[in-house]
Amino acid sequence: MLGPFLAEGDILGHEPMGVVEEVGAGVTSLTPGDRVVMPFQISCGSCYMCERGLQTQCETTQVRGEGMGAALYGYTRLYGSVPGAQAEYLRVPHADYNPIKVPEGPPDDRFVYLSDVLPTAWQAVEYAAIPDGGTVVVLGAGPIGDMASRIAAHRGHRVVTVDLVPERLDRVRRFGAETIDLREQDADDLGDIVRNLTDGRGPDSVIDAVGMEAHGSPGGKMAQTMAAVMPDALAEKVMKKGGVDRLAALHSAVDIVRRGGTVSVIGVYGGTADPMPMLTMFDKQLTFRMGQANVRRWVDDIMPLLTDEDPLGVDGFASHRVPLEEAPQAYETFQKKREDAAKIVFIP
Repeated sequence: MLGPFLAEGDILGHEPMGVVEEVGAGVTSLTPGDRVVMPFQISCGSCYMCERGLQTQCETTQVRGEGMGAALYGYTRLYGSVPGAQAEYLRVPHADYNPIKVPEGPPDDRFVYLSDVLPTAWQAVEYAAIPDGGTVVVLGAGPIGDMASRIAAHRGHRVVTVDLVPERLDRVRRFGAETIDLREQDADDLGDIVRNLTDGRGPDSVIDAVGMEAHGSPGGKMAQTMAAVMPDALAEKVMKKGGVDRLAALHSAVDIVRRGGTVSVIGVYGGTADPMPMLTMFDKQLTFRMGQANVRRWVDDIMPLLTDEDPLGVDGFASHRVPLEEAPQAYETFQKKREDAAKIVFIP
Protein backbone atom coordinates (compact mmCIF):
# COMPACT_ATOMS: atom_id res chain seq x y z
CA MET A 1 0.00 0.00 0.00
CA LEU A 2 2.74 2.51 0.92
CA GLY A 3 5.26 1.17 -1.59
CA PRO A 4 5.22 4.34 -3.75
CA PHE A 5 6.44 6.35 -0.75
CA LEU A 6 9.43 4.11 0.00
CA ALA A 7 12.90 5.17 -1.04
CA GLU A 8 15.99 3.09 -1.59
CA GLY A 9 17.80 2.66 1.71
CA ASP A 10 14.75 3.12 3.95
CA ILE A 11 15.02 0.93 7.06
CA LEU A 12 11.80 -0.76 8.17
CA GLY A 13 10.81 -1.94 11.64
CA HIS A 14 8.46 -0.18 14.05
CA GLU A 15 8.21 -2.55 17.06
CA PRO A 16 11.64 -2.28 18.70
CA MET A 17 12.94 -3.75 21.92
CA GLY A 18 16.56 -3.79 22.97
CA VAL A 19 19.28 -2.76 25.38
CA VAL A 20 20.54 0.81 25.69
CA GLU A 21 24.10 1.06 24.37
CA GLU A 22 24.72 4.81 24.66
CA VAL A 23 22.84 7.88 25.90
CA GLY A 24 23.15 11.49 24.83
CA ALA A 25 24.17 14.26 27.20
CA GLY A 26 20.57 15.41 27.62
CA VAL A 27 19.19 12.01 28.60
CA THR A 28 18.88 11.53 32.36
CA SER A 29 16.26 8.78 32.67
CA LEU A 30 18.27 5.98 31.05
CA THR A 31 21.68 4.43 31.45
CA PRO A 32 23.56 1.94 29.26
CA GLY A 33 22.38 -1.57 29.96
CA ASP A 34 18.72 -0.66 30.55
CA ARG A 35 16.24 -2.91 28.73
CA VAL A 36 13.66 -0.82 26.87
CA VAL A 37 10.71 -1.09 24.51
CA MET A 38 10.11 1.70 22.02
CA PRO A 39 6.61 2.94 21.11
CA PHE A 40 6.20 2.88 17.35
CA GLN A 41 5.51 6.62 17.24
CA ILE A 42 7.98 9.32 18.24
CA SER A 43 6.57 11.88 20.64
CA CYS A 44 7.96 14.58 22.90
CA GLY A 45 5.72 14.13 25.93
CA SER A 46 5.30 17.83 26.60
CA CYS A 47 3.36 19.44 23.72
CA TYR A 48 -0.37 20.21 23.70
CA MET A 49 -1.26 16.85 22.13
CA CYS A 50 1.05 14.70 24.25
CA GLU A 51 -0.27 16.26 27.44
CA ARG A 52 -3.74 15.12 26.35
CA GLY A 53 -2.66 11.54 25.74
CA LEU A 54 -2.61 11.93 21.96
CA GLN A 55 0.99 10.99 21.31
CA THR A 56 0.29 10.01 17.69
CA GLN A 57 -0.57 13.68 17.09
CA CYS A 58 2.60 15.02 18.77
CA GLU A 59 3.06 18.61 17.61
CA THR A 60 6.84 18.37 17.93
CA THR A 61 7.26 15.46 15.50
CA GLN A 62 4.24 15.92 13.21
CA VAL A 63 5.17 15.35 9.57
CA ARG A 64 3.57 18.59 8.43
CA GLY A 65 4.98 18.48 4.93
CA GLU A 66 2.82 15.40 4.23
CA GLY A 67 -0.12 16.54 6.35
CA MET A 68 0.36 13.61 8.74
CA GLY A 69 0.62 13.09 12.49
CA ALA A 70 3.61 12.12 14.61
CA ALA A 71 6.68 10.57 13.00
CA LEU A 72 6.87 6.78 13.15
CA TYR A 73 9.82 4.44 13.19
CA GLY A 74 10.46 2.48 10.02
CA TYR A 75 7.76 3.96 7.81
CA THR A 76 7.91 5.87 4.55
CA ARG A 77 8.30 9.60 4.09
CA LEU A 78 4.58 9.97 4.83
CA TYR A 79 5.63 9.54 8.46
CA GLY A 80 9.04 11.12 8.37
CA SER A 81 11.33 8.44 6.87
CA VAL A 82 12.76 7.75 10.33
CA PRO A 83 15.13 4.74 10.19
CA GLY A 84 13.48 1.75 11.83
CA ALA A 85 14.52 -1.08 14.09
CA GLN A 86 15.42 -3.76 11.56
CA ALA A 87 19.03 -2.72 11.83
CA GLU A 88 21.96 -3.28 14.15
CA TYR A 89 21.39 -0.06 16.07
CA LEU A 90 18.42 2.30 16.50
CA ARG A 91 18.76 6.01 17.15
CA VAL A 92 16.04 7.18 19.55
CA PRO A 93 14.91 10.84 19.47
CA HIS A 94 13.28 12.34 22.58
CA ALA A 95 14.88 9.55 24.57
CA ASP A 96 14.00 11.05 27.96
CA TYR A 97 10.33 10.38 27.24
CA ASN A 98 9.82 7.72 24.58
CA PRO A 99 11.49 4.54 25.87
CA ILE A 100 9.52 2.23 28.13
CA LYS A 101 11.95 0.80 30.66
CA VAL A 102 11.08 -2.77 31.60
CA PRO A 103 12.36 -4.94 34.46
CA GLU A 104 15.04 -7.58 34.14
CA GLY A 105 14.10 -11.20 34.53
CA PRO A 106 11.06 -12.06 32.40
CA PRO A 107 11.75 -12.91 28.74
CA ASP A 108 11.56 -10.26 26.04
CA ASP A 109 8.25 -11.68 24.79
CA ARG A 110 6.64 -10.51 28.02
CA PHE A 111 7.21 -6.86 27.06
CA VAL A 112 7.98 -6.53 23.34
CA TYR A 113 4.31 -6.11 22.43
CA LEU A 114 4.17 -2.88 24.45
CA SER A 115 5.65 -1.28 21.33
CA ASP A 116 2.46 -1.70 19.29
CA VAL A 117 0.25 -4.80 19.59
CA LEU A 118 -0.80 -4.41 23.23
CA PRO A 119 -1.53 -0.64 23.27
CA THR A 120 -3.14 -0.76 19.83
CA ALA A 121 -5.47 -3.57 20.86
CA TRP A 122 -6.08 -1.91 24.24
CA GLN A 123 -7.06 1.37 22.57
CA ALA A 124 -9.35 -0.52 20.19
CA VAL A 125 -11.22 -1.96 23.17
CA GLU A 126 -11.25 1.37 25.01
CA TYR A 127 -12.62 3.18 21.97
CA ALA A 128 -15.26 0.48 21.48
CA ALA A 129 -16.93 1.62 24.73
CA ILE A 130 -18.37 -1.84 25.42
CA PRO A 131 -20.92 -1.60 28.26
CA ASP A 132 -20.81 -3.93 31.25
CA GLY A 133 -22.25 -7.24 30.17
CA GLY A 134 -22.09 -6.12 26.55
CA THR A 135 -21.06 -7.84 23.35
CA VAL A 136 -18.33 -6.86 20.93
CA VAL A 137 -17.71 -8.27 17.47
CA VAL A 138 -14.05 -8.17 16.40
CA LEU A 139 -13.56 -8.21 12.64
CA GLY A 140 -10.20 -9.82 11.91
CA ALA A 141 -8.06 -12.14 14.03
CA GLY A 142 -4.65 -10.97 12.92
CA PRO A 143 -2.27 -9.80 15.67
CA ILE A 144 -4.36 -6.76 16.67
CA GLY A 145 -7.76 -8.43 16.41
CA ASP A 146 -6.42 -11.45 18.29
CA MET A 147 -5.10 -9.35 21.17
CA ALA A 148 -8.20 -7.11 21.22
CA SER A 149 -10.33 -10.25 21.53
CA ARG A 150 -8.20 -11.43 24.47
CA ILE A 151 -8.37 -8.06 26.22
CA ALA A 152 -12.14 -7.73 25.79
CA ALA A 153 -12.69 -11.29 27.06
CA HIS A 154 -10.36 -10.64 30.01
CA ARG A 155 -12.55 -7.66 30.93
CA GLY A 156 -15.58 -9.93 31.03
CA HIS A 157 -17.25 -8.95 27.76
CA ARG A 158 -18.83 -11.37 25.34
CA VAL A 159 -16.53 -11.52 22.30
CA VAL A 160 -17.38 -12.78 18.83
CA THR A 161 -14.38 -12.80 16.48
CA VAL A 162 -14.71 -13.08 12.70
CA ASP A 163 -11.99 -14.34 10.36
CA LEU A 164 -11.37 -16.91 7.64
CA VAL A 165 -8.04 -18.35 8.84
CA PRO A 166 -8.78 -21.39 11.04
CA GLU A 167 -5.53 -21.23 13.02
CA ARG A 168 -6.24 -17.63 14.00
CA LEU A 169 -9.75 -18.50 15.12
CA ASP A 170 -8.33 -21.34 17.21
CA ARG A 171 -6.05 -18.85 18.99
CA VAL A 172 -8.87 -16.53 20.09
CA ARG A 173 -11.15 -19.41 21.12
CA ARG A 174 -8.51 -20.47 23.63
CA PHE A 175 -9.00 -17.08 25.32
CA GLY A 176 -12.78 -17.17 25.50
CA ALA A 177 -14.00 -15.76 22.20
CA GLU A 178 -16.81 -17.18 20.14
CA THR A 179 -15.91 -17.32 16.47
CA ILE A 180 -17.44 -17.02 13.01
CA ASP A 181 -15.47 -18.68 10.22
CA LEU A 182 -16.04 -16.85 6.94
CA ARG A 183 -14.93 -19.91 5.00
CA GLU A 184 -18.15 -21.53 6.17
CA GLN A 185 -20.46 -18.52 5.82
CA ASP A 186 -21.33 -16.12 3.05
CA ALA A 187 -19.82 -12.77 4.01
CA ASP A 188 -22.97 -11.06 2.72
CA ASP A 189 -24.91 -12.88 5.45
CA LEU A 190 -22.61 -11.80 8.27
CA GLY A 191 -24.97 -9.12 9.58
CA ASP A 192 -27.86 -11.56 9.87
CA ILE A 193 -25.62 -14.20 11.48
CA VAL A 194 -24.45 -11.76 14.14
CA ARG A 195 -27.94 -10.40 14.78
CA ASN A 196 -29.15 -13.96 15.33
CA LEU A 197 -26.52 -14.26 18.07
CA THR A 198 -27.53 -10.97 19.73
CA ASP A 199 -31.31 -11.03 20.17
CA GLY A 200 -31.86 -9.72 16.65
CA ARG A 201 -30.35 -6.38 17.57
CA GLY A 202 -26.63 -6.58 16.85
CA PRO A 203 -23.66 -6.16 19.22
CA ASP A 204 -23.08 -3.09 21.35
CA SER A 205 -19.73 -2.51 19.66
CA VAL A 206 -17.69 -3.59 16.65
CA ILE A 207 -13.91 -3.41 16.37
CA ASP A 208 -12.63 -3.20 12.79
CA ALA A 209 -9.17 -4.76 13.08
CA VAL A 210 -8.95 -5.44 9.35
CA GLY A 211 -8.77 -2.08 7.58
CA MET A 212 -7.70 -2.00 3.97
CA GLU A 213 -6.48 -5.60 4.14
CA ALA A 214 -10.05 -6.90 3.86
CA HIS A 215 -10.66 -9.68 1.40
CA GLY A 216 -13.21 -9.41 -1.36
CA SER A 217 -12.79 -6.05 -3.06
CA PRO A 218 -11.26 -6.61 -6.51
CA GLY A 219 -11.46 -2.93 -7.38
CA GLY A 220 -9.29 -1.91 -4.45
CA LYS A 221 -6.84 -4.71 -5.14
CA MET A 222 -6.60 -3.70 -8.79
CA ALA A 223 -5.88 -0.06 -7.88
CA GLN A 224 -3.10 -1.09 -5.52
CA THR A 225 -1.63 -3.38 -8.18
CA MET A 226 -1.75 -0.56 -10.74
CA ALA A 227 -0.02 1.79 -8.31
CA ALA A 228 2.79 -0.72 -7.95
CA VAL A 229 3.70 -0.39 -11.63
CA MET A 230 3.06 3.34 -12.08
CA PRO A 231 5.77 6.00 -11.91
CA ASP A 232 6.20 6.93 -8.26
CA ALA A 233 4.84 10.48 -8.58
CA LEU A 234 1.61 9.25 -10.13
CA ALA A 235 1.32 6.25 -7.84
CA GLU A 236 1.62 8.50 -4.78
CA LYS A 237 -1.36 10.55 -5.92
CA VAL A 238 -3.40 7.43 -6.57
CA MET A 239 -2.65 5.87 -3.18
CA LYS A 240 -2.89 9.07 -1.13
CA LYS A 241 -5.94 10.71 -2.69
CA GLY A 242 -7.80 8.03 -4.57
CA GLY A 243 -10.57 5.94 -3.06
CA VAL A 244 -8.74 2.64 -3.40
CA ASP A 245 -9.32 1.13 0.02
CA ARG A 246 -11.06 -2.16 0.44
CA LEU A 247 -13.92 -1.04 2.66
CA ALA A 248 -15.67 -4.38 3.11
CA ALA A 249 -14.83 -4.61 6.82
CA LEU A 250 -15.92 -1.07 7.60
CA HIS A 251 -19.21 -1.47 5.76
CA SER A 252 -19.76 -4.74 7.64
CA ALA A 253 -19.15 -2.97 10.94
CA VAL A 254 -21.80 -0.37 10.11
CA ASP A 255 -24.27 -3.11 9.20
CA ILE A 256 -23.52 -5.37 12.17
CA VAL A 257 -23.46 -2.93 15.10
CA ARG A 258 -26.72 -2.25 16.91
CA ARG A 259 -28.45 1.10 16.69
CA GLY A 260 -26.79 3.56 19.03
CA GLY A 261 -23.66 1.37 19.12
CA THR A 262 -19.98 2.16 18.70
CA VAL A 263 -17.55 1.26 15.94
CA SER A 264 -13.86 1.27 16.88
CA VAL A 265 -11.60 1.40 13.83
CA ILE A 266 -8.05 0.26 14.51
CA GLY A 267 -7.37 -1.34 11.10
CA VAL A 268 -5.46 1.10 8.90
CA TYR A 269 -7.12 2.81 5.95
CA GLY A 270 -5.59 5.13 3.35
CA GLY A 271 -6.89 7.46 0.67
CA THR A 272 -9.37 10.31 0.98
CA ALA A 273 -12.07 9.62 -1.59
CA ASP A 274 -13.77 6.57 -0.13
CA PRO A 275 -17.57 6.42 -0.12
CA MET A 276 -19.14 5.85 3.28
CA PRO A 277 -22.74 4.85 4.03
CA MET A 278 -23.52 8.15 5.72
CA LEU A 279 -27.30 7.72 5.65
CA THR A 280 -27.07 4.44 7.57
CA MET A 281 -24.45 5.80 9.98
CA PHE A 282 -26.65 8.81 10.74
CA ASP A 283 -29.90 6.87 10.94
CA LYS A 284 -28.42 4.29 13.35
CA GLN A 285 -26.90 7.05 15.55
CA LEU A 286 -23.50 5.40 15.52
CA THR A 287 -20.39 6.57 17.32
CA PHE A 288 -17.04 6.14 15.58
CA ARG A 289 -13.61 6.31 17.19
CA MET A 290 -10.38 5.58 15.37
CA GLY A 291 -6.71 6.33 14.99
CA GLN A 292 -3.19 5.09 15.57
CA ALA A 293 -2.61 3.93 19.13
CA ASN A 294 -1.28 6.45 21.63
CA VAL A 295 1.20 4.01 23.14
CA ARG A 296 2.42 5.88 26.21
CA ARG A 297 -1.15 6.71 27.22
CA TRP A 298 -1.97 3.03 27.84
CA VAL A 299 1.29 1.54 29.16
CA ASP A 300 0.50 2.08 32.85
CA ASP A 301 -2.86 0.32 32.41
CA ILE A 302 -1.35 -2.65 30.58
CA MET A 303 1.80 -3.26 32.64
CA PRO A 304 0.00 -4.87 35.63
CA LEU A 305 -1.26 -7.61 33.27
CA LEU A 306 2.28 -8.60 32.26
CA THR A 307 2.61 -10.79 35.32
CA ASP A 308 3.61 -14.39 35.96
CA GLU A 309 -0.02 -15.40 35.40
CA ASP A 310 0.18 -13.88 31.90
CA PRO A 311 -3.61 -13.56 31.46
CA LEU A 312 -3.28 -12.25 27.88
CA GLY A 313 -0.95 -15.02 26.76
CA VAL A 314 1.87 -12.75 25.63
CA ASP A 315 4.56 -15.37 26.25
CA GLY A 316 3.08 -17.60 23.56
CA PHE A 317 1.76 -14.88 21.27
CA ALA A 318 4.50 -15.17 18.64
CA SER A 319 3.84 -17.93 16.15
CA HIS A 320 7.31 -17.61 14.58
CA ARG A 321 10.74 -16.36 15.68
CA VAL A 322 12.95 -15.63 12.70
CA PRO A 323 16.53 -14.33 12.31
CA LEU A 324 16.51 -10.79 11.03
CA GLU A 325 18.35 -11.77 7.86
CA GLU A 326 15.34 -13.92 6.91
CA ALA A 327 12.92 -10.98 7.15
CA PRO A 328 12.03 -10.84 3.42
CA GLN A 329 10.81 -14.44 3.41
CA ALA A 330 9.00 -13.86 6.70
CA TYR A 331 7.09 -10.89 5.27
CA GLU A 332 5.91 -13.05 2.40
CA THR A 333 4.94 -15.91 4.72
CA PHE A 334 2.82 -13.58 6.85
CA GLN A 335 1.26 -11.73 3.92
CA LYS A 336 0.22 -14.97 2.26
CA LYS A 337 -0.89 -16.52 5.58
CA ARG A 338 1.38 -19.52 5.22
CA GLU A 339 2.69 -21.84 7.96
CA ASP A 340 0.03 -20.69 10.43
CA ALA A 341 1.81 -17.33 10.65
CA ALA A 342 0.02 -15.13 13.17
CA LYS A 343 2.79 -12.98 14.64
CA ILE A 344 6.43 -13.03 13.62
CA VAL A 345 9.20 -11.76 15.91
CA PHE A 346 12.60 -11.01 14.40
CA ILE A 347 15.68 -11.98 16.40
CA PRO A 348 18.77 -9.82 15.72
